[in-house]
Amino acid sequence: MASANGFAAYVFDAYGTLFDVHAAVRRHASVVGPNGQLLSEIWRAKQLEYSWVRSLMGAYCDFWQLTEQALDFAIEAVPDIDPKHRDTLLEAYWKLDCYEEVPTVLKALKDRGAKLAILSNGSPAMLESAVRNAALDSILDDVFSVDELQTFKTSPSVYDLVTTAYRLYPDAVSFQSSNRWDIAGAQKFGFRTVWINRASNPDEYRDYSPDVVLPNLQQL
Repeated sequence: MASANGFAAYVFDAYGTLFDVHAAVRRHASVVGPNGQLLSEIWRAKQLEYSWVRSLMGAYCDFWQLTEQALDFAIEAVPDIDPKHRDTLLEAYWKLDCYEEVPTVLKALKDRGAKLAILSNGSPAMLESAVRNAALDSILDDVFSVDELQTFKTSPSVYDLVTTAYRLYPDAVSFQSSNRWDIAGAQKFGFRTVWINRASNPDEYRDYSPDVVLPNLQQL
């Protein structure tokens, strides 16, 4: 059944879209030191790079392992970061803050009668922890992880997890992500795409442009 504005399902990327990937370092900024933001940016960049490289290699390991490996690289790469903070930062990543508008927006969409789901590179355990910590478990209908496919976005098979589970055509699904590359993959698959451009980044992948660009989820 379609919601009021014609989409049967609203599907969200998790990290960077619903959950703030920089919250782990920010929470411990006082002990990490002045290079904390640089550490966090490298950590995130390497986490994604490792997922793409492993997909191309056909050498899958779950997103938590990539998160650990990416942090190890970032700690070595950034001056003045004490390795003793490694375990503290990893522990914080299990309980990332969700963005302020997320609960209200999801509840409003739920009230319209749409299915609500996460589609993420995250491992099932990571996603379960993040969703529970943000108290979104009573709002979401499903959490889809790439783990069952043993590959990462932007493989079309990942986006097909949603259409297969819900028995929908792609154009009945509105897909929201803060990651422009993810939006490109979802657009090619056939989803209606909404790029949540929180950082006001320049556009790219212009042959697979998003249907909508928003600064956050509030206007969804």
